[in-house]
Amino acid sequence: MKLKIAIQKSGRLHEDSIKLLKECGIDINNGVNKLKTEASNFPLEVFFLRDDDIPQYIEDGVADIGIVGENVVLEKQKQVNIVQKLGFGKCRLSMAVEKSFDYTGVQDLQNKRIATSYPVIVADFLESNGITAEIHEISGSVEIAPGIGLADAICDLVSSGSTLFMNGLKEVETVLKSEAVLAANHNLQPAQQQLLDKLLFRIQAVKKAKNTKYILLNAPNDKLNEIISLLPGMKSPTVLPLAEAGWSSVHSVLSENEFWDIIESLKAAGAEGILVVPIEKMVI
Repeated sequence: MKLKIAIQKSGRLHEDSIKLLKECGIDINNGVNKLKTEASNFPLEVFFLRDDDIPQYIEDGVADIGIVGENVVLEKQKQVNIVQKLGFGKCRLSMAVEKSFDYTGVQDLQNKRIATSYPVIVADFLESNGITAEIHEISGSVEIAPGIGLADAICDLVSSGSTLFMNGLKEVETVLKSEAVLAANHNLQPAQQQLLDKLLFRIQAVKKAKNTKYILLNAPNDKLNEIISLLPGMKSPTVLPLAEAGWSSVHSVLSENEFWDIIESLKAAGAEGILVVPIEKMVI
């Protein structure tokens, strides 16, 4: 029994999807133009597909799971489960108008023409805001629609916003924040679910490691309690006596989000020789 996973054969999620599998210790050979391959050290069969096709393949059971943008899952409206957000491929689906448009709020979209490759998501957004507008579904080069008179506004994926700027547009509404997700078929067999659980265990260990740092520091014993109180590690920090009398070595784990504030507080409390080390995997 093998677990079948679909990933993009090309595009913005392809490399990060391959990287994630490798970080999970799964060895795959994704040779040029190969549409299918197998892992050598995990019961995983990999399909390389167009991103727009992945939700359909999962719903039909051709693939058991897939890595795909959350925006694609929501737009295609296929019967799949989102089992894990993966933290890469982050972007937003946004409304944009010409810079000269005096935009004051979503009500300004009333009775306007909106060009997009995501008509389902846009229709839901407009309905939820009580807006009636004309949706023009187009694929590719959405940003030129206002300039050629096809639409008054667009709704498209945005990362940095540079493409909008180059086409004389400004971002005015965020419709959806999206990232890569792991989606699964609704009706996995028990054996497939067990393999998925093993894969999720590895993915979560990799994700936790990326969000944390391992920290080692030297602390004077008379400041030890104060320094330990500043460390919110997984449980309690490890404290080891140093060869120099009156000093201890403290080991702990810090979240990336609070890292710098805590480092500054530790330094102010008397910690010295602070060493920060990246974590490859973290199992809790």
